[in-house]
Amino acid sequence: MILNKIEVVSDYKHLQIREIKEDGGYHRRSITCDQTLAEDEHQEVKDKAGLEWTDSVKSAWTAFQLANQPE
Repeated sequence: MILNKIEVVSDYKHLQIREIKEDGGYHRRSITCDQTLAEDEHQEVKDKAGLEWTDSVKSAWTAFQLANQPE
């Protein structure tokens, strides 16, 4: 697939990725800062994650998840 777009959304810097499939359609996915990037991930996605996913963003995301766990 060909990387088409990377968008950074929310205070927690989630990456929304759009790729073009061989049939011309789109494949969309989101990645959060607590996920491990695949070794074969697009380099542009790795670069954007490295730039956006600071320690403070990661800490804020972890705190948000803990505060919103079901009881």
